[in-house]
Order: sequence, then C-alpha cells, then structure tokens
Amino acid sequence: MELWIYKSKIMKKLFSSLLLSFLIALTFVRADEGMWIPMLLDRFNIDIMQREGFKLTAEDIYSINKASMKDAVMIFGGGCTAELISPEGLIITNHHCGYRSIQRHSTVEHDYLTNGFWAMSRDEELPNPGLTVTFLVRMEDVSDRILSKVNDAMSEEEREKVVREESRKIVEEATKRTIFKAQVKPFYLGNQYFLIIQKVYRDVRLVGAPPSAIGKFGGDTDNWMWPRHTGDFSLFRIYANKDNEPAEYSPDNRPYHPAYFFPISLKGVKPGDFTMVFGYPGSTYEYAPSYHLKMLVHDLYPKLIDIRDKKLEIINAAQEADPKVRIQYAAKNASISNSWKRWIGEIRGLKKLHAIEKKEAFEKRFQAWADAEPQRKVRYGSILQEYAALYPEYGKYDLWSSYLSEVFARYGIETVGLARYFHTLVSMVEEKAPPEKVSDRVMTLKKRTESFFRDYEPAVDRQLFLALVKKYEENMPRELWPPTLVKWEGKEEKLMERLYRKSIFTDADRMKDFLEGFTSASVKKLKKDPAYRLSEEVAEVYLSRIWPEMQNLELKKKRLDRIYMAGQMAFRQGEHLYPDANFTLRVTYGQVKGYEPRDAVYYLHMSTLKGVMEKDNPDIYDYHVPEKLKELYRNKDFGPYGENGRMPVCFIATNHTTGGNSGSPVINAEGHLIGVNFDRAWEGVMSDLMYNPDQCRNISLDIRYALFLIDKYAGAGWLLKEMKLVK
Repeated sequence: MELWIYKSKIMKKLFSSLLLSFLIALTFVRADEGMWIPMLLDRFNIDIMQREGFKLTAEDIYSINKASMKDAVMIFGGGCTAELISPEGLIITNHHCGYRSIQRHSTVEHDYLTNGFWAMSRDEELPNPGLTVTFLVRMEDVSDRILSKVNDAMSEEEREKVVREESRKIVEEATKRTIFKAQVKPFYLGNQYFLIIQKVYRDVRLVGAPPSAIGKFGGDTDNWMWPRHTGDFSLFRIYANKDNEPAEYSPDNRPYHPAYFFPISLKGVKPGDFTMVFGYPGSTYEYAPSYHLKMLVHDLYPKLIDIRDKKLEIINAAQEADPKVRIQYAAKNASISNSWKRWIGEIRGLKKLHAIEKKEAFEKRFQAWADAEPQRKVRYGSILQEYAALYPEYGKYDLWSSYLSEVFARYGIETVGLARYFHTLVSMVEEKAPPEKVSDRVMTLKKRTESFFRDYEPAVDRQLFLALVKKYEENMPRELWPPTLVKWEGKEEKLMERLYRKSIFTDADRMKDFLEGFTSASVKKLKKDPAYRLSEEVAEVYLSRIWPEMQNLELKKKRLDRIYMAGQMAFRQGEHLYPDANFTLRVTYGQVKGYEPRDAVYYLHMSTLKGVMEKDNPDIYDYHVPEKLKELYRNKDFGPYGENGRMPVCFIATNHTTGGNSGSPVINAEGHLIGVNFDRAWEGVMSDLMYNPDQCRNISLDIRYALFLIDKYAGAGWLLKEMKLVK
C-alpha cells in the first residue's frame, strides 16, 4: 500500500494532508507529554493550556517586560529546582535537594537529619558555603548566528570548534560589564541554539527541614513508588546585599526581595484539575533510535544494576549497625540507590510499553519516507544503517567507561577517588608552579579532605574495595586492568590490607599531617602512596584506552543524532515537537489523575496521613513515625490544611518530568502553588525515553501538608505570616 501511495502524486498529497491532520490531532490528544520552552509558549502551547483549564496568559509565565512566574523559579544548587514563596526571599525545594546541606549541619549531638531543623527567627537561619541559586534572566534564540557559521562539509570536530568559539563570543557580548553569567545551549540535538542569561545568588541559608522520618519517609523502599507518603520539602532563604544583588555570605546581607513569588493555594486538588510544572529537567532521550534502547535494556543497565546491588548491600549493612555511619553515608546511599532503582523501573517500563518494537516500527516508516525522495535519501537515507554500525562499539565503550567510574568513583572505592584530586598538585610541583599557587592548591585540598573524612568510614571502604575490585576483574577485559590489579590478581585481600595500612588517603590524621607539612619533597612520598598510584593507573587506563575512542564515537553519534533529529522534525512536520531536556527552564502541563499500574488495580490521585500511620514501624528507620505526628493525627488537629477530616500528603498528575524537576513548583489553573514536585511513579520512569500517557505520573507533595508540618508540627508559624495564602 505504501509503495502505491508514493507512486501516485494525487494519493501522495491526500495522504500527506491526512497524516498532517492526524499528527496535529495526536498533539492535542497527548497534550500532557512535553517539556516546553517557556518563551515559546505563546506560539505553540498557550491555546492548548487554556483549553485544558489554565486561566492566565503566556506572558504571566514568561516575560522579560514584567514580573512573571519565571522570576520565582530557580536552579537550586547544581541539580534541583526551587521556588520563591514569600516577598522575603523564602524558598521551598525538596528535602532530598537540601539533604546535603542538612547533613553538613548535622552531628551525633545535633542530628538535624533525624530530628529536623527549624529556625525560629532569621538569626537562627544557617549559612551554607558553596550553595547557590540561579535565576533565568532571559532566553534568546541565537540559532541563525551559530548555524550560519557551520556547514555539512565540516568534520564534526571542526563544527564543534566553530560552535564553541561563536558561543564564547555571544556569551562575552551578553555579559560584558554586567553581573550576569551566560551560556549557549543546543536544543533539538544541535538544530537550534539559545543564549541563556542568568543571575546567581550565593548567600542561601537553611530555614527549616522536617526530620528524615517525614522528609524521607519510606526511604529507598518507597523511592519512585506510588502511593507515596513523603513530606519531601525543605525551606531556605536567599540573602542579598543592600542593593538586592548577589553577594557572598555576610551578616550584613538582607533577605532577597523578589520580583515575583508564588501565592499558595489552600484549595487542594481533585481529579481532572489542570496542573503545570515549571522547572529544570535534566536530560531526556525521547528521539533516540531503537539501538540506544537496546543498548540500555540488554547491556548497560543490567551491569550497572548488578554493581550497585553490591554497593548498597555493603552500605546498608553498615548503616544498620552504626548510627554514626548511618549519618555519614546517608546522602551517598541515596545517590547510589536513586539511579539503581530508576534503571530497574526503566527496563520494566520499556518492556511493558514494547518501546523497542515501537521505535523499530517508526524507523521503518521514517526509512520509507527518506527513500521516497532523492534529496531526502541523500541526507537521511543511511542514518539508521550508520546507527546500526555505530552502537555495538559505542555500547561497549560506554559500558567500560561507566563501569570504571562505578568502581573507582561515583561512591565506589572512595580512597582512590580522593587520591585523584591530588594529581593537579603533583603536576604543579613538577612543573615548578609559583609557590603561592601551590599553597592555594594545598589549602583547597585541606578543605576537600576535611569534608571527605567527615563522611568516611575506613571499614566500609575496605569492604567496598574488596567487592568492587572483584567485580571489576569479572566484568572488564584484562587489557583494561590497572597494573596493580594484574600484579595482585588472586591476592586482592592482601592488596586491600596493604593499601589501607599504608595510604594517607585512608586516615584523617595521616592526611592532615601530610598537608600541614607539605613541601615539594612531599611529592615523592605521594607518588609512592598505593592509593595514589592506583588512582594514576586507573586514570591512565581511561585516558589512553577508553577516552580517545569514546570521544571519537561520541562525535560520530552526535552527528547522527543531529541529522536524525532534523529528519524526524521534517518527517513529523505539523507536529509540535518539544526539545529533549537539557537542564534549562521548561514548562510541562497536564492534569491530576490516577492510573492503573497492573490488571485489576487502580491507584487514586491522592495519599493521606492515614497512609503514613498504616506504614508506621518503629523497628524500621525509614518508617518510624514521630510521636508528635501521631498525636496530631489522633486528634485530627489538621488546622485549615485538612480536607474532609483527612490530611492530604501527596498527589499525582500527568506532567512530563525527569531528574532536575525535583523541587519544581506545581501550579494550578490560577497560577497558585499547589505542590512541590519530587518524584515519578515507578511504572512510568521510562518517560525519559518514551512517554506513556497511561502510566507516566509525576509525584508531588501537597503544599497543604508542608504548611501543616511547618505550623502544627514544627511550631514555626512565623514563616507562614510572610506567605500569601489563598483560600
């Protein structure tokens, strides 16, 4: 039938018209999917949003001419989102986004992770050196300027160089004589470019956080799952100088006065309500070919899941046995388990969705379209064949690179990871760098090592060393073994004992003495250190045997991705395609809605405090409900935050989110804050690769639960007085 259609010009025109109508209709049917550029909402999305119930305008969301919602949304730290909820610089994000800051203020004597922290005045708010929040000032399409400098005759290396240089010029022009920072980001895999201008505030203080028994309730068991009962929020405050501009921490700084902050709704949610999530999704791969999914499902994810199984087994046992280790390894455990559980869910979701088969079916249609017209065939006709040739090698090197990192970095063998930071110091001494620069580097390493040893337990690292070295030897080709592992093959336990007995990287006192007495002669001792030597060997394996080929393969893949994306945009002309997430500000919208995870089971849209009490188990740390919360529940003391005798905790909706959206504001049709996004339902985590409208759900904290905890549980009602509550 397809061949006959392509041979008939009349039928071809009719078919194209019908296809265009179908694709446009499909866009409306699946309006919940997509991560949209806020400055383009007026052109592509606002009509759909308003039909779904949104009562404001695109200008209310994003504007450079007046205060708008974009002025209340920010990057929190380096990988989350937060939002302003008062005219006094008060912001809310997730508990897990503020977790590292809360942990750094925690000790056994003042365990804010376990007991929570609540400032009862601004004088009690705690500074967090290094923590920043970053606001978008404006976006500008610079595609014409950049793409005019490149052409198809260039090699990918040449193209990259030209794009980098032109981007540098654009950034320099945009930030000259300003306090702004800027970057040029590719969209649609290099088919479009935007200039992103930002303002960074550097004095951010901890205001409040519930105990982990609330803010992390359910722990890793409930992570990625629905129903969820987690009070996943924390409060911080932005401080600025007397001119309301960014400044380093100072007691003289004042609360930041924003151009816009979100009013907070007390109305709650019901099925079918419009919702909008505004935040910074990290990365998605919606337009990847089937070969990419095959690589993840069959090769990469199973190996990474296996090695993280072992890490978590060791760390979990150590945390159960020692309260000090529980605090030290809390954030590490969360980081390891987060992706581990998501990978498991992605494999399951992709298989259930028959995602690979759907990609292959699309690719057949794409290939037929490309082959049907000579110019298209020249540009796009060989793309899928080139992918097929590339991915076996790309997948192999991606696995090797990931596996090496899992063992010797990414909370693997921590001593070896720490040792790598000393490479620059050795190079500076050997290259006779100025003494003041060497001293600065030593000071930097003192700070890093002090932070490292606060959250380090040698006994845990010993177990990780032995287990992960054996995993490495089982799963990596022998030619990629560091020489030390070759030498000590079969004697891994003796190697471990020798390294942890002799190395300065396994003992805080030895490290302190080394850095305090550092001279150029100390480099000889450092180069003989077994942990340092192993770190250098690992780096050599990566830099000489993996990285060069990986870079070459990445460039080839980048070229194919860009051309294939352009081809998909041409093939799907008439359909509004959103660009993959790239940690820039995006809007996603949908509706409050339950879902069916499996046959004969339906999940409601909301969880309540009753569910918290049903999960209560004093013998399990993650489910030990605080007594005060139980008392409030028994007395039904919910204040104005409850609903029909219940206390709502979380809700789900069809918003298309991913990592980086943690902490994002969830907005209702009137533009009021109704929740704080913090997770996705496990059945739908494959949405980074393929969105399933039946099962993809974002999970949000009901803002009323946060208000209830601040007021009734913490007794910090003074904070609510600076918010704008809407009934």
